[in-house]
Amino acid sequence: MPCRALRSSAFFGALLGLAALAFGQTVESPVRISLDQAVQLALAHNHALLAARSTIAQAKDAEVTANLRPNPTLGVDYIGLPLRPSQFNWNNINQTTEFDAGLSYLFERGKKRQNRLQNAQDQTAVTTSTVSDNERTLTFNVASAFTNVLLAESTLDFAQQDLKSFQETVGISESQYKAGAISEGDFLKIKLQLLQFQTDVTAAVLAKQQSLVALRQLLGFESVPLDYDVAGSLEYQKLPYNVEDLQSMALKDRPDLRAADQGVIEAQSAYKLQRAIGKVDVTGTLNYTHISDQDTTSFYVNLPLPVFNRNQGEIAQAKDAILQAQESQREASEQVMSDVQSAFESLRTNEETLQIYQSGYLDESKESVDISEYAYKRGAASLLDFLDAERSYRDTQLAYRQQLAAYMLALEQLREAVGTRNLP
Repeated sequence: MPCRALRSSAFFGALLGLAALAFGQTVESPVRISLDQAVQLALAHNHALLAARSTIAQAKDAEVTANLRPNPTLGVDYIGLPLRPSQFNWNNINQTTEFDAGLSYLFERGKKRQNRLQNAQDQTAVTTSTVSDNERTLTFNVASAFTNVLLAESTLDFAQQDLKSFQETVGISESQYKAGAISEGDFLKIKLQLLQFQTDVTAAVLAKQQSLVALRQLLGFESVPLDYDVAGSLEYQKLPYNVEDLQSMALKDRPDLRAADQGVIEAQSAYKLQRAIGKVDVTGTLNYTHISDQDTTSFYVNLPLPVFNRNQGEIAQAKDAILQAQESQREASEQVMSDVQSAFESLRTNEETLQIYQSGYLDESKESVDISEYAYKRGAASLLDFLDAERSYRDTQLAYRQQLAAYMLALEQLREAVGTRNLP
């Protein structure tokens, strides 16, 4: 009978497999993405970043406008047209009416168009660097959310393992209770302790799902399927740099500092533009006139007299804006140095705390719970001692995972402060 049942199960399994192939149904495993893949997906699909990138195109469109020349002006007039239809004849119109047609053009002086274009290009450079800084911030947010998922996954794995182990303890305690080796009170205490482990698993499942949702929002909901997962684990990576090297790298790579530097250049070009605007423009007009059977040509030149308005207010404001941009650049440079030093100290502190756990406390907590469990099952230790050792082991393991995640987050914070992910 067992052999016949196995043959029947194999036959139906093969039949179902052929049916699935016939209808094109395949079982796909959930998509798993690494941290690098998550960053690339976010840079390609994050809608806030895509909206920010559109400002670069808008800035380049402004360059087109800045480089345009003034349009010429066409003027036409007809003076003295008769109102009575009887007066509409060629001789009357030719001898008594006046017709003018003129073309005028504004000649910009002071290289206004060139200065407008240069200022617009400088604004585009600032916008581009600002968007790059948005990418830096987004990359850090993705790495932080990814680390939170890894922490939730590690916590869930530990909670499941701990639950399975304690369930075995409950099973052994039940056998001891039935054999009269332990009291009913001790057995009930152990069963009630099982609730804590079950609650830990439930909370860990929820934490992982919420972390995945938060990460998916940064990646763009359409970039990954609903049941996606991450590939990776909590791990310790030692940093081989000192703070001076990192600060030097940050001064070279931070896009917000680059934007501040370009802001000074943009302010200087804006000042040159305002000085150019203060130059008087000339309007030239070439006019053709037909009056009383006579054809004449005239040429006009209009030149404003800069008696009151010489654009002096805008020039002074643009000059003061240069000082503002220079101070903002100095502040940005100091902010970069401060960010790197603060992130470096945070990483170093988290590393020292992590090494305390790795120096023996993890092994000691595991050894303690193993000894207590062994002694309790053989009647050499009290239930209170065993539960206390189990609680200490659980707290130590969870604290270690949280500290490991804190170190990884501090490392990502340092990468953001430096402005590059090209760190170990």
